[in-house]
Amino acid sequence: MREPADSMAGARPSANGRMAPAIPGQRGVVAWLTGLSGAGKSTIARVAEVMLREHGRTVFVLDGDEVRKGLCKGLGFSREDRHENLRRAGEVAALMADAGLVVIAAFITPEAVQRSRLRTAIGSARFLEVHVATPLEVCELRDPKGLYRRARAGEIPDFTGVDAAFEVPVKPDLVLATEGRSAKDCAMTLVAALAERGHIDNVASRPRLLG
Repeated sequence: MREPADSMAGARPSANGRMAPAIPGQRGVVAWLTGLSGAGKSTIARVAEVMLREHGRTVFVLDGDEVRKGLCKGLGFSREDRHENLRRAGEVAALMADAGLVVIAAFITPEAVQRSRLRTAIGSARFLEVHVATPLEVCELRDPKGLYRRARAGEIPDFTGVDAAFEVPVKPDLVLATEGRSAKDCAMTLVAALAERGHIDNVASRPRLLG
C-alpha cells in the first residue's frame, strides 16, 4: 500500500522508495469519480481541472475512455478485463499521487470490490471515493454516445445499468447528486471537499492565475 505525504512541504518517499519533492499548496490525492455512463463524471472532472489549474494546482484527469485508447487498448469488456482496466488505471493514478499531483479519475467502477481494491492500492488517506449520483433515466436521456440505445437493442452485452448492476456506494467520501445542478456547481463541491480534507490549500482565498 502506498502511503500519503505527511505534509505539504519538503520531500517524502514515493511508492518506489525514492524521495519525491512535494508540490506547494497540495499533496498527492486521487479523487475517484464513480457512476453510471452518462452521469457526468468526465464533465465534472474537466470543470474541476480548470478550476484547480486557475489556482495554480497541478492536476491530471484520468478518463476511462482515454485510458481505453492507449494503456488498456488490448483489453476487452469481460469481467476480468474490466477489473484489469481499473487495476492499471489505479496504478497510474497512484504513481501520479506519489509525485504530488491531484488526480481526478472518471470511471464507471460499478462494483464495490473494485472500489475497495483501488482504495487499498492507492492508500485510503489519499483516496476520495466520489459517487456521481445521476438517476438511470436521466443518463439514458442524455446518452451522448448512444450506448444505452445500443445496449437496449442487445448490441452491447453486460452494459452497466441495463443488464449489469451498478452497486451504489454505501459510504462514499462524497456524493455529487447532479440532478438540477450544473457541472460547475458539482465541480466546486469536489474542489471544496479536497480543500476541507487538507489535500489542497483553500483555493477560495488564493488569486486566480489563469483566465
